[in-house]
Amino acid sequence: MRPAELKQKLIDRAKEIGIDKIGFASADPFIELKARLIEHRKKGYESGFEEPDIEKRVRPDLSLPEAKTIIAIALAYPSKLKNPPRSEPGAYRGIFCRASWGEDYHHVLRDKLNRLEAYLHEWVPEARTKIMVDTGALSDRAVAERAGIGWSGKNTSIITEEFGSWVYLGEMITDVYIPADQPVTDGCGDCNLCIEACPTGALVQPGQLNSRSCIAYLTQTKGFLPEEYRSKIGNRLYGCDTCQTVCPKNRKVHFDHHEEFQPDPEKVKPLLKPLLSMSNRQFKETFGQMAGSWRGKKPIQRNAILALAHFKDQTAIPDLTELLHNDPRPVIRGTAAWALGKIGGEEAKKALITAAQNEKDEEVRKEIIKGMELLGQEKIYH
Repeated sequence: MRPAELKQKLIDRAKEIGIDKIGFASADPFIELKARLIEHRKKGYESGFEEPDIEKRVRPDLSLPEAKTIIAIALAYPSKLKNPPRSEPGAYRGIFCRASWGEDYHHVLRDKLNRLEAYLHEWVPEARTKIMVDTGALSDRAVAERAGIGWSGKNTSIITEEFGSWVYLGEMITDVYIPADQPVTDGCGDCNLCIEACPTGALVQPGQLNSRSCIAYLTQTKGFLPEEYRSKIGNRLYGCDTCQTVCPKNRKVHFDHHEEFQPDPEKVKPLLKPLLSMSNRQFKETFGQMAGSWRGKKPIQRNAILALAHFKDQTAIPDLTELLHNDPRPVIRGTAAWALGKIGGEEAKKALITAAQNEKDEEVRKEIIKGMELLGQEKIYH
């Protein structure tokens, strides 16, 4: 089969499978990306979730020897929630980012790539392949950009003409030659809305993200959140969509044709207080199918505590007091102490005073002091 004919067959099958966009790129090393990654590491901007070996990130042949082509795909996901439940006093809600709505996209994209791979093997039985979805060595965005799926926006997201940046990305490396597509023209122009809107200033310059100060990263960490970011989390439980929601290319863009990505409003905007006492089993049963559950319940609970502080929810004081006095996890106890100080009131003060007399963990004790300071009561602790 001629390469051009094989390419068209794959494009046709991709449509049948339900892949929204498909592109083809050479498997040559990503030379320019390597320089950016080295600079990124020197500045301390990495999240730590990436492949640590930069060579593996820029050389497809290290993932699949004799690699010739990378097949990139994109699936659109919804940007709007139908009939979203609203936060109310005493019944405030958190929010999961749109990339975590519906079924975990890793599974959905991998399934579609597996089906595409089966067709490739049917036509080229000796073909060797390697599938990656987000957790692979290669940069999904770099591959998608080279394959013409979209351009890399100033917010570091791939932006497509059809679906904006509301797309999931995946790829398949193969040792079969398939003619490459051309990259598309950058469409950001002189727009800087994403950079200006970033809550933490994580977009340090167009196309460069300091992952360590990005809310999407911070919500996934498991330790104490740096204090300068706590009030900027708002009611986010997982991820952050700000740099995408302000993007003009995403205006009025909404696609909900993938049943797997249909969100359950009660799961993507859950009540905050019930999260605080949720067992591991309950968490898995409720959120286990979502991408936002991959780090477990601890980060979500910590973020829920910060969200209650954001709302200054007086009705949450008994729940936070219970965590402060009895939860075995120092991060949860300490964050609850800070939140109580942020919410304020006599009941919160009493809870902090009692904890100050009994707490042994030094990190938690520091958070109790911060809570006291927020109440103007730091002298009581000493």
